[in-house]
Amino acid sequence: MVCTMAFLRALIGTARMIRHSPPLSAGLSADDAVLLDAPDERLSPALVAAALGGVPGPVGGVPGGGEELGGRFVVAPAWGDHEPAAKLLATTRDSADWENRDRYVGRLVAFARSRDGWLVDWLAAAPRDPDALLVKAELSVRRAWESPARAERLREVGPLITAAAEADPRDPVPWRLALDHARGTHATHTSFESLWEQAVRRSAHHYGCHVAALRYLSAAWYGSHRECFDFAEQAAADALPDSLVQALPVRAAFALLLDAQAAGRTTSVLEERIDAAADLAIKLSAAYRPGDPWPAEVRNLLAYVLLARGRWAEALHQFNLIGLHATSFPWSSVSEDALGRFLDARDGARLQVASLTPLRDRAGHGRPRGHYA
Repeated sequence: MVCTMAFLRALIGTARMIRHSPPLSAGLSADDAVLLDAPDERLSPALVAAALGGVPGPVGGVPGGGEELGGRFVVAPAWGDHEPAAKLLATTRDSADWENRDRYVGRLVAFARSRDGWLVDWLAAAPRDPDALLVKAELSVRRAWESPARAERLREVGPLITAAAEADPRDPVPWRLALDHARGTHATHTSFESLWEQAVRRSAHHYGCHVAALRYLSAAWYGSHRECFDFAEQAAADALPDSLVQALPVRAAFALLLDAQAAGRTTSVLEERIDAAADLAIKLSAAYRPGDPWPAEVRNLLAYVLLARGRWAEALHQFNLIGLHATSFPWSSVSEDALGRFLDARDGARLQVASLTPLRDRAGHGRPRGHYA
């Protein structure tokens, strides 16, 4: 009898998936349309310009190389053009747009890790440019983090962070970098707090600096899950309306869930705080338009946490809001194929919701519930 009932439940679940999967897919972007870490309309031209340089040395008799465009041969710079990146970062600095500045620096550095000739040219042309110095400092820090001698290499690049900070004393982004640097060099809590004071003095609600502090306080480094939640929840409570700082608790929840999964167990100690963090992030997500690239990483992170909590319908809704904008974080933390993991998670949410939706809509029962614990 037990086997028969289990078989019947499986049949019903399959029937539900077959019936409801196509309608649930209607609001999702096609798999081949989804982009990983797609740049916005301001950053994209800077990345394209940096990427379109020719190869060093003579090509076709033209130093630096080039290509034929519109019937004429156009000479391309040897290493790509840094000017659009320089103008973009100068604009963020002049307007004190620190959040976008931080984000754009990170993306430019990610590109420069494999192709930095345009940055070399930029520094040669403007060795004291605050924007070039900031990109150089972050690139050096990232490379140091990848070294087996991480702490030693990080200490060596410390003066580059100082130079970037001194180049524009208003800018909080070098202090976010200093906080990451301090974590890798095993700075004491006192030293870290001193850097934190400098960061928030420049921008009290800067998201990147808050994320750096949260990492330092994490159980993986110098704190605990409870310290992480305490810090994240207080920062979210103090945050400005619709600020991404309100997503800090869901980052703390993600770290806890990763630890629980790595240990092969689930956690019940902080489950209420995990769900409260997800609820707050849902509210934050709702403040932005569907497909907006600005909250895309928060929405990706929220979708992961909702899936981990079995909140399938709410996770599927976040995938709808994400649209084309998959982000490396958090999926790269659990898979080497971040985009593939994103698409698999999205499909999993859709199938779970389909399997839990009744075959026939009935009054008050036609829509799937938001939480399936």
